[in-house]
Amino acid sequence: MIIITNMTTTTSTIAPYDRVTELKAFDQAKTGVQGLVDAGIQHVPRIFINQPETIPKAPTSIELPLIDLGSTDRASTVEKIREASKNLGLFQVVNHGIPLSVMDETLKGVRRFHEQDVETKKRFYTRDALNTVVYNSNIDLYSSPQRTGGTLFFGYGSVTSKGGRIA
Repeated sequence: MIIITNMTTTTSTIAPYDRVTELKAFDQAKTGVQGLVDAGIQHVPRIFINQPETIPKAPTSIELPLIDLGSTDRASTVEKIREASKNLGLFQVVNHGIPLSVMDETLKGVRRFHEQDVETKKRFYTRDALNTVVYNSNIDLYSSPQRTGGTLFFGYGSVTSKGGRIA
């Protein structure tokens, strides 16, 4: 690789990169990005650096689909959710009936979880989506070409004898 800065030419050799090995090491640490920060890293690990050609081209602006759960047209609401999930992967929900105080407390609870010591959080670190509480660096760590954000989710419902969840 040749790097040109301020009209000076420098040759740089980059060591071979084994993405899978680095992903496994990151995942097995069970500390996520906060663990890297706490360890005092000096350089961004390669698993977080994407070559420009691997980053999907995003539109300059998007319209976030709005799903109104107060609508009486159930079929239309279901179709809007299906389309938004398929085409964009996210949407905003209004008239869901969840009090603002509950949403605020949920955000505070997630913050409290992430502020706990590493050993406490490690007890919940898993890639098993059937667990009631799942904490990991990101759900598609091994399948996505880009490393995205962290994941914390809670499953609700009864657990079957085979380990699956009944919603």
